[in-house]
Amino acid sequence: MQSNTTPSGRDVLLPMFFIGLMFFILGFVTWLNGSLIPFLKVVCELSNFQALWVAFAFYIAYTVMALPSAALLARTGYKRGMTLALGVMALGALLFIPAARTGLYPIFLIALFTLASGMTLMQTAINPYIVCIGPRESAALRISIMGLFNKGAGIVVPLVFTALILSGMEHVSEASLGALDAVAREAVRNDLSQRLVYPYAVMAGALLLFMALIHFSSLREPVLDAADAPADATARQGLLQHPQLVLGAVTLFGYVGVEVIAGDTISLYGHQLGVAHYGVLTSYTMGFMVLGYVLGVLLIPRRLSQRAALAWSAGSGLVFALGVALGSSTDSGWSQALLGWAGVPAVPDTVLCLALLGLSNALVWPAVWPLALEGLGRHTAAGSALLIMAISGGALLPMLYGHLADVRGPQPAYWVLLPWYGLILFYALAGSRLRRWAAS
Repeated sequence: MQSNTTPSGRDVLLPMFFIGLMFFILGFVTWLNGSLIPFLKVVCELSNFQALWVAFAFYIAYTVMALPSAALLARTGYKRGMTLALGVMALGALLFIPAARTGLYPIFLIALFTLASGMTLMQTAINPYIVCIGPRESAALRISIMGLFNKGAGIVVPLVFTALILSGMEHVSEASLGALDAVAREAVRNDLSQRLVYPYAVMAGALLLFMALIHFSSLREPVLDAADAPADATARQGLLQHPQLVLGAVTLFGYVGVEVIAGDTISLYGHQLGVAHYGVLTSYTMGFMVLGYVLGVLLIPRRLSQRAALAWSAGSGLVFALGVALGSSTDSGWSQALLGWAGVPAVPDTVLCLALLGLSNALVWPAVWPLALEGLGRHTAAGSALLIMAISGGALLPMLYGHLADVRGPQPAYWVLLPWYGLILFYALAGSRLRRWAAS
């Protein structure tokens, strides 16, 4: 049972610090994929569809491992679960070393799946934790604060990846490699692949250090009631009776898919358009997401309800998605007008619209979580696991985009974004209010 006493500042701030640290780590690892995809496309000689197996291997782990993670948390508790999650993530980072040594794409995918398995356990712990640490009506505010850590890492990581990995690769492309003989091409590919060894070895060491930090910290188990406790197998019955949860999971499926498309394909798309600084384009998307989270912190719930924020996100997403699909892939007037004053390098209009989707996407996750979990009672933790499983949208929708990009071209493939923003708008206006299914 929850304590009736008001938590002290330290009881709130210390968990917020550690959870913020975890969100930063998750963001750092997640948004590496945006730079990794075009890199592996060149190194492993892949099509768009094949390159986006990176996203599939990463995000499908959330579907496969969500329910086992919830069951494991029921046995270990939150703090030990976070510690174990960091250990699994460190193992995934270490697997990049043999992958880079051999240059075998399947080993890269196994490493990514292992990394994401640890992240699934971490997400299953920290998302309900941050929802339940204070009043539910301000949950979107707290998640927005955590989003600043997560997407702040997303700004930093493409810059780091470009400096460590992509430096000197400006003239390396599928065409330039195709002009070499087999021996020279293999030598270049091996040299590029070796660049991944040191960064991922450092990442593994950092994750083990954070693992020790959490283990020996004074982070307490949250004082939760039965509604918020980790789920076991028997607690997962009856979830389909809650429309706000089921529709929320479908909405998150689409949201994560479009978020990953905006963040992970922008560098690939920019590379195909010949943008010189394509390796850092994920930072553009993450920068706009951080702006969106700042707006969430300032406006929710004082001036903007969670539903209103979600509706605004969906509407702007529809506008920017149309800009990606219909805008100019050669003109850069929009980015010069919007970002030129800050000295940010110009990008084609369609690339800018793709980056602006970060602004639209920022408040969807913080708003959907509390709306979907509202009124679940004893099914809260099981509902959290279902929402975590919806992250698989980041595995499947980018694959659909990759197939369409190979068949119809990269820009027309972005039409796939439109129906999902329409679904988000429906959930904001109607789906999140449903408490029972209409009688058949």
